[in-house]
Amino acid sequence: MEQAETDTPDGPVTVQWREALLRALADFRGRLTPDAPLGPRTWFRVGGAAELLVQPADARDLALALRHIPLEVPVRVLGACSNTIIRDGGIDGVVIRLGRGFAEIAHDGNGLIAGAACLDMTVAEHAAACGLAGMEFLAGIPGALGGAVSMNAGAYGSDISTILDWVEIITRDGEALRLPGGALKFSYRHALVPQGAVVVRARLCGQPSNTLAIRERITQIRAAREAAQPVRARTGGSTFRNPAPEISDRKAWELIDAAGCRGLTLGGAQVSEKHCNFLLNTGNATAAELEELGETVRLRVREHTGVNLEWEIRRIGRPATSPLRKETTA
Repeated sequence: MEQAETDTPDGPVTVQWREALLRALADFRGRLTPDAPLGPRTWFRVGGAAELLVQPADARDLALALRHIPLEVPVRVLGACSNTIIRDGGIDGVVIRLGRGFAEIAHDGNGLIAGAACLDMTVAEHAAACGLAGMEFLAGIPGALGGAVSMNAGAYGSDISTILDWVEIITRDGEALRLPGGALKFSYRHALVPQGAVVVRARLCGQPSNTLAIRERITQIRAAREAAQPVRARTGGSTFRNPAPEISDRKAWELIDAAGCRGLTLGGAQVSEKHCNFLLNTGNATAAELEELGETVRLRVREHTGVNLEWEIRRIGRPATSPLRKETTA
């Protein structure tokens, strides 16, 4: 799961900024990588490079970077890249990826305090070890906690809004804030995280329970997910959001199936035969093929059922056919 959402290419920035930023971040303790390939980091294994990849060592490092990145430079946050198509032309501006310094988990009374880079499955397993029920559903969500909070991820009858106590963020100007869960005004697959802010840590609430019973529930969720979803393929999780009940009483996969899209292919991209709300890279797909196939599915569903499916997978960056951003020397 990732922390920001867009379905439009990054806009142009016409000021040379990268070299100046690298100089300003002389005290940065993490990694700064110009022209960093991103495709190998995504579950789909597609996409171009980041103009600058920033991997902070910790929250202080992240705040330092955000304070120095010019406001006109686009900033994207990537986590496990489980629900993201990065377009073939790459991503202009800064890509932030949180790593080991944001992956700590601590038992805190009736809850857990976990870093944004913690995998959702790891959080579920840690809760079980602590005898805390209520977080088992995280075992069915691919990705990391920061993205799960930012999009109110959910599965198997629950979602983040039911367990979030508070969240810590670093704002676009580098300020650290702690917000109560209610401040995020959760709705279906959406949370109101302040624009440009990065989730760094959260406290999740549980209920004391029998560890064996919690582990059994996690085992059941993992088995159900593996039986129903193409978890071993190059995919990105659920492609489209389920329609609101007032729009349709059928789930996205049912609408896709009814429109005859199960198994549909375009180049190396395919609609999964196993679960038709999943797109697959069968081995040599491009990001453009995956996105175009998704749009074809949306069109067929709209023509067949009248329902306009909304993307759940993020599509970010610049298509390969877009011109490179023009830069001038400062």
